[in-house]
Amino acid sequence: MAEKEKLAVELCMGSSCFARGNSTALGYVESYIEENGLADRIELGGHLCIGECNNGPHIRIGDKEYSGITDPDCVIDIIKKALEEQDA
Repeated sequence: MAEKEKLAVELCMGSSCFARGNSTALGYVESYIEENGLADRIELGGHLCIGECNNGPHIRIGDKEYSGITDPDCVIDIIKKALEEQDA
C-alpha cells in the first residue's frame, strides 16, 4: 500500500507575521504534532516573508493559504480538517 503524502503546514516566519501570532501558533502546532503522534503525517515548515505582511499572520496548510488567523486554536482546527480530508 502506498504511503500517504504528508500534509504540509508552513508558517510565515517574517517579523510581522511572527509578531502577530505565528510565534505562538508555531508552538501550538509543534505540541499538537508531538502529543498526537503525527510526525509521520505532517511536515511542519517555515518560510520568510511572502509579501502578505498587511494580512498576517500568514499560514499555508496543504494547498490552501490563510491570513489573519491570530487564534492558534483555529490553526489546529484547520489542520484537523485538512487531515480528515486527506483520510476521506
